[in-house]
Amino acid sequence: MTQQALADAIGMTRQTIVAIEQGKYSPSLEAAFRISRVFGVGVEDVFGWTET
Repeated sequence: MTQQALADAIGMTRQTIVAIEQGKYSPSLEAAFRISRVFGVGVEDVFGWTET
Protein backbone atom coordinates (compact mmCIF):
# COMPACT_ATOMS: atom_id res chain seq x y z
CA MET A 1 0.00 0.00 0.00
CA THR A 2 1.31 3.43 -0.86
CA GLN A 3 1.53 6.24 1.63
CA GLN A 4 -1.00 8.15 -0.45
CA ALA A 5 -3.45 5.23 -0.49
CA LEU A 6 -3.22 4.93 3.29
CA ALA A 7 -3.64 8.67 3.71
CA ASP A 8 -6.72 8.63 1.49
CA ALA A 9 -8.18 5.66 3.37
CA ILE A 10 -7.92 7.36 6.75
CA GLY A 11 -8.50 10.99 5.75
CA MET A 12 -5.00 12.33 6.37
CA THR A 13 -2.28 13.75 4.16
CA ARG A 14 0.61 11.76 2.75
CA GLN A 15 2.98 14.10 4.58
CA THR A 16 1.37 13.09 7.89
CA ILE A 17 1.86 9.41 7.06
CA VAL A 18 5.52 10.10 6.26
CA ALA A 19 5.96 11.89 9.60
CA ILE A 20 4.34 8.98 11.47
CA GLU A 21 6.61 6.47 9.71
CA GLN A 22 9.68 8.55 10.55
CA GLY A 23 8.70 8.83 14.21
CA LYS A 24 8.36 12.61 13.97
CA TYR A 25 4.63 12.61 14.71
CA SER A 26 2.46 10.52 17.01
CA PRO A 27 -1.02 10.01 15.58
CA SER A 28 -4.14 10.68 17.58
CA LEU A 29 -5.87 7.67 19.07
CA GLU A 30 -8.57 7.96 16.41
CA ALA A 31 -5.99 7.99 13.61
CA ALA A 32 -4.21 5.00 15.15
CA PHE A 33 -7.47 3.04 15.17
CA ARG A 34 -8.21 4.04 11.58
CA ILE A 35 -4.76 2.88 10.44
CA SER A 36 -5.08 -0.43 12.27
CA ARG A 37 -8.51 -1.05 10.76
CA VAL A 38 -7.16 -0.48 7.25
CA PHE A 39 -4.74 -3.34 7.85
CA GLY A 40 -7.22 -5.49 9.77
CA VAL A 41 -5.09 -5.73 12.91
CA GLY A 42 -5.12 -4.31 16.43
CA VAL A 43 -3.60 -0.96 17.28
CA GLU A 44 -0.88 -2.68 19.30
CA ASP A 45 0.15 -4.60 16.17
CA VAL A 46 0.82 -1.35 14.31
CA PHE A 47 2.05 0.92 17.10
CA GLY A 48 4.22 0.34 20.09
CA TRP A 49 5.37 2.49 22.96
CA THR A 50 8.06 2.07 25.52
CA GLU A 51 8.53 4.29 28.53
CA THR A 52 11.97 5.85 28.73
